[in-house]
Amino acid sequence: MIASALRTLELETEGLGALRASLDNGLAGPFSEAVALIRKARGRVIVSGIGKSGHIGQKIAATMASTGTPASFVHPSEASHGDLGMITRDDVILALSWSGETVELKNIITFSRRFAVPMIAITSNAGSALGQQSDVVLELPRTKEACPHGLAPTTSTTMQLAIGDCLAVALLESRGFTAQDFKMFHPGGSLGASLKYVADLMHKDDRLPLAPRGLPMGEALVIMTEKSFGCLGVVDGKGKLIGVLTDGDLRRHMGEKLLTATAGEVMTRKPKTVSPTTLASAALEVINASRITALFVVDGGKPVGIVHVHDLLRAGVA
Repeated sequence: MIASALRTLELETEGLGALRASLDNGLAGPFSEAVALIRKARGRVIVSGIGKSGHIGQKIAATMASTGTPASFVHPSEASHGDLGMITRDDVILALSWSGETVELKNIITFSRRFAVPMIAITSNAGSALGQQSDVVLELPRTKEACPHGLAPTTSTTMQLAIGDCLAVALLESRGFTAQDFKMFHPGGSLGASLKYVADLMHKDDRLPLAPRGLPMGEALVIMTEKSFGCLGVVDGKGKLIGVLTDGDLRRHMGEKLLTATAGEVMTRKPKTVSPTTLASAALEVINASRITALFVVDGGKPVGIVHVHDLLRAGVA
């Protein structure tokens, strides 16, 4: 069984290698044309395909829609029974068919030509009916299927999926689609949590554990204990954060003189901080990399909030 799995991965990897080689050669021009055609369209990308190509098409449409390229999947059989009305002259059709001779796509092809709706084909046969009728043909290399009988679409669908991802990412980058744009389409789950701003999760105002640099440690420890963040921010006369007190600082200065020292004498200077517009996922990365439990949020050098690792984990950031 393991040998079978490894053989499948090897054959599908060979398929991706062949696809990459094609992009370095003859496929580069059509790929650029496809991206340009979609970019200038005022409507959506209408993705269509039947069978396994249809399943891949649904994924491509979903990926495009979530990354800034409006897209919908139209089933070719349903298109023949009224769903052609979903396609407008402002759209671009992306049709998937490995052979290029899929009968079910006939009505979509005819509709495309009749109403001058641009069409991009993803196929292995540029000379097929689909290829000949398309404005741009992304001809994928013919490679061996992982199926030992050469029947079940495996390597071929892997390449279809890959070229679809290539289109989606190229369009994303050409549009300047940012992580915050991404957030609009992914408000839920752990991904949505990771795309929240630190400002959405931070504690602020009277919850902030702050003390002036000249405050005796006896009083600073009271504030640190009351606020329960395991740390204390130290500010100068202008309210700017100049250091932080942690449990580690207390252990390093443990002795008879600790309680009579000032917060400024015990603090760690130049603490790790983030801005209110830092993504929650980025804040968690700083916390993990620095091996700390909390971060002060500063704006213009002044502390405006604090975010604890538990806040991030409760929100679902991972």
